[in-house]
Order: sequence, then C-alpha cells, then structure tokens
Amino acid sequence: MITIKTKEQIEAMGKAGRILADCHKEIAKMIRPGITSWEIDQFVEGFLAKHGATPEQKGYHGYPYATCASVNDVICHGFPKKEPLNDGDIVTIDMVVRVDGWLADSAWSYAVGTISPVAEKLLQVTKDSLYKGIEKAVVGNRIGDVANAIQVYAESQGFSVVRDFIGHGIGSEMHEEPQVPHYGPAGKGPRIKEGMVFTIEPMLNVGKYHSKVDQDGWTARTYDGSLSAQYEHTIAITSNGPIILTEQ
Repeated sequence: MITIKTKEQIEAMGKAGRILADCHKEIAKMIRPGITSWEIDQFVEGFLAKHGATPEQKGYHGYPYATCASVNDVICHGFPKKEPLNDGDIVTIDMVVRVDGWLADSAWSYAVGTISPVAEKLLQVTKDSLYKGIEKAVVGNRIGDVANAIQVYAESQGFSVVRDFIGHGIGSEMHEEPQVPHYGPAGKGPRIKEGMVFTIEPMLNVGKYHSKVDQDGWTARTYDGSLSAQYEHTIAITSNGPIILTEQ
C-alpha cells in the first residue's frame, strides 16, 4: 500500500534530507586519490551524530556500515574499504539518514582525480537521467512515465539501465511502496498522487545492464566488468510539482 504523507511529515523528511545533502557536500570536498572509502564512512558517522541524525542502513539486515561505497564496476551496496581510491576511479556514496523518525535517501557518484572521457560522460548522463525522471514525477502521471524517461535518455546516450535495483517509496521505513524502476514503457504503474514520497535512483552501466552479487551477499557488480554510476534523490510530490528533499 502506498502511504500518502502529510505536509508535516514531508517537512520532517526534508530536515533529514538537508542534513544528508550537507553531508554529501562535505564528502565532495574529501574525494581525492589516496583517501579510502573507509575514511569517508567514518566521517559520515561522525557528521550525522553531530547533527542529531543516524545512518539508517547500518544494521539493516546485518549491513555493517553507515554508507555504501561502490567503486568503478560496483553498481551498488559496496562495502567501504581501507584500500585507497586511485586517480581515475569513480565512487558512488549512498546513504539513508534518519532524523526524528523520518528518513531521506540519496546517492552521488564522484570522480577521483582525473577520470576518462567515458567515465566523465557516464557520470553526466546518469545525473541528467535522474533529473529527466524527476521532471515526469508530477500528479497524474504514472511511475512508468518516470521510468521510461530515464531509459529513453540513457540508452540514447549509449548506456544501459540496471534492472535488478530500483527506487522505492520511503517515509518512516526505508523501503515502502511504490517500487520505482528506471526502465519500461510509459503509461504503466501506479498513478502519481500528491503526498507520495519516493526515491529515483538510476544506475547506468557503460556495458550491458546485467549484474552479479559478490560472496559477501551485498556487493553488486556489472556482469561484464564495465563502469557503473548512480545518482539518487528523495522527492515529494506536490500539486506544484516534485520537491527534491535531498538537493545539494
């Protein structure tokens, strides 16, 4: 069942979203060759604690970290590691933040040093595809309109859209209805209504869209070893259009 949020509940989620966005701004300053995703994870723990927030995914089904840190061919759910990031890497930092019982969720992909033209295009197209989807998240449209806008744009730019991981409703729980795929035909899926809150989080690959999961049970990689990137916002639907709760 899709839960419609009140204005007050959306405002509470916006508070979590602002803290999350501020955290990403600080992460952007930290990204450089030689830093480790473990250091970033430790920074996030401290930053959230300082601002009265908690990392929701830590302990979620046994997940042990405050962030997911996905490097190069890792699509999502990568573990923070103590190995340094190298010049030319790309890394996605994904986190879910809880404040006063309400959640916000956002992921951003970052360039480490100087990246290849292909990686640079991947990051830009993935970010642009997120905003193409957000443009379609208006009252009266369907979830499929969001999904189709993302897929059409991404594929027109030569990238594939991951099928195995999708966006989702969010509120007091991390994963609520509706499910929000990033591919498929327009005009399908639940009707978008005022008060809905959900994530849009396209993951694009340079190669094919197929994925595989490491033995740790979490880390999802591109099946063909190609680069992958992700950008994600939590949005609230209003009569005046979507509000991005996790805007940087």
